[in-house]
Amino acid sequence: MADEITFSSLTDLADRLAAGQLSAVEITQACINRTGAVDEQVRGFNSTDAEDALAQARAADERRAAGQSRGPLDGIPIALKDVIAVKDQPLTASSKMLEHFVSPYDATVTEKLKNAGGVLWGRANLDEFAMGSSTENSAFGRTANPYDLDRVPGGSSGGSAAVVAAGEAIASLGSDTGGSIRQPAAFCNVVGLKPTYGLVSRFGLAAFASSLDQIGTFTRTVEDAAVLLGGIAGHDLRDSTSFKTDIPDYRAALAEKKGPWKLGIPQEYFGEGLDPEVGAAIEKAIAFYREQGCEIKEVSLPHTEYCLSTYYIIATAEASSNLARYDGVRYTHRSAEAKTVEDVYFKSREEGFGPEVKRRIILGTYVLSSGYYDAYYLRAQKVRTLIRQDFLNAYQDVDAILTPTTPTPAFKAGEKADPLAMYLSDIYTIGVNLAGLPGISVPAGFTEAGLPIGMQLIGQPYQECDLLAIAHAYDSAHTWNERRPEL
Repeated sequence: MADEITFSSLTDLADRLAAGQLSAVEITQACINRTGAVDEQVRGFNSTDAEDALAQARAADERRAAGQSRGPLDGIPIALKDVIAVKDQPLTASSKMLEHFVSPYDATVTEKLKNAGGVLWGRANLDEFAMGSSTENSAFGRTANPYDLDRVPGGSSGGSAAVVAAGEAIASLGSDTGGSIRQPAAFCNVVGLKPTYGLVSRFGLAAFASSLDQIGTFTRTVEDAAVLLGGIAGHDLRDSTSFKTDIPDYRAALAEKKGPWKLGIPQEYFGEGLDPEVGAAIEKAIAFYREQGCEIKEVSLPHTEYCLSTYYIIATAEASSNLARYDGVRYTHRSAEAKTVEDVYFKSREEGFGPEVKRRIILGTYVLSSGYYDAYYLRAQKVRTLIRQDFLNAYQDVDAILTPTTPTPAFKAGEKADPLAMYLSDIYTIGVNLAGLPGISVPAGFTEAGLPIGMQLIGQPYQECDLLAIAHAYDSAHTWNERRPEL
């Protein structure tokens, strides 16, 4: 019974709560029990507080009994990536630099979830400061892929994906800077949504690269993603990059928008490096849309080859700037060996940051340094404009773009020790962040070895209703998300 609950969709549980067939306490206790049973293997959570979660669940049940339900998220256990602030809970970013830091305030998305009655359950592991594609860079140990414990769950939001895939939470929030939601979703057989940049407030998100970071969702179905996005989207004066736009009923739009649509297939995403089993699964997805009457059209994104280098110039430059605040002086790790003011800064950062974070800070500082700014950072920003224009040009002919989410299925832990090989695992997702577009990864099958495969759909700016409807058409017609990991 408990496993049946924890592998149910958010919308199904919301309906059963509304009908009085289940209580929020029962759902939350089921997640707590499941976490206790499997998280030693998965290691998806950095920390949990069962007592607090049950208190939130009891409050949800009391509201419902009094006829004051706050909607479909009321009483649903939702995990948060450990870079999203929750008042009086740890905010570590999976780094020794913030190992003992407790957040004094809520992020905007946290406030919204609390107001919607969501049960905040656990702090999900990640690559340190969201820098990585495998959740091997965490200072607190790697997270395992629930479908194969020897493999990675993707990153940087690997913990957020893994806890949903393993049935430890009903849904979760992550952040996506270059694919950090969509790539783990593909590796873990869940739905991962990265909204348009500016649709969801970043206030209270520990910053990695401010012009690329976006909070998004992990769920079991596209319908669940629509509900959860509706709960966290909206303008926020505390985030200067937040966009003022009406927030529609995303779930209702799934029924209203039926297509058929024009879907673009970018030739640059189907060449060298694409795993044959992944390619075959995506071809089947394309065939499905064609059978539904959709027009399939080849499009070109000619600056795709520059995405990786452009991203790693801009992202590291912004990381170098953002992480300068972790100086050992205020709320961060301070070295016990420090004897001088200079020691406090250098030794604290040396001890507090892991190798990948240091690598990116060094790269970012270099491209911003005198004499190199114009050659690297400024040029990268110009190429970024060209990359965005490629997408906008394609959207003159199509409604959305369909691609693989990742070039390969989940790889083994330790397999990509070379940083460049690791960076290439995000090759299909990075352009979406550079262009500020919405993207979603949907389960699209399994390899012969039983590893999940993800399909990515890329939408037009602020057209999440259309993107979700297109994704839902495929998701609701297939049962990939019903397959559970054997833990």
